[in-house]
Amino acid sequence: MNLLDENIRDDQRTLLRKWGISFRQIGKEISRSGIEDENLIPLLHRLHRATLFTEDQHFFKQALCHPRFGLVYLDVRNVQVAEFIRRFIRHPAFDTQAKRLEIVARVRVGGVQFWRKGRSLLQTMGWEE
Repeated sequence: MNLLDENIRDDQRTLLRKWGISFRQIGKEISRSGIEDENLIPLLHRLHRATLFTEDQHFFKQALCHPRFGLVYLDVRNVQVAEFIRRFIRHPAFDTQAKRLEIVARVRVGGVQFWRKGRSLLQTMGWEE
């Protein structure tokens, strides 16, 4: 399940739907509006194989790698969020839900930086890979 943080703009949700990318959003389809960030991790533990896409930098921590979910920090302008979610989920290294589990990633214009559970080094991939 692709899960959007509640701060993802409606115009970006519209683009994702137009492109046929399924998702649910915190505060709309999942949980309540205004849920505190510290309550998002316990929520992810209860969901089945979710990947949370967020614009909140504080989620980009290696310690948050977990086998039941993935976290993706979108380090792009808020008008680029949908474009980079699409690029991320189409990247060969992340193109299935299973490949997105156990990671904490930062998506940027230049590529993706990520940690994978059980590996101590921050990995980097470009968009052309």
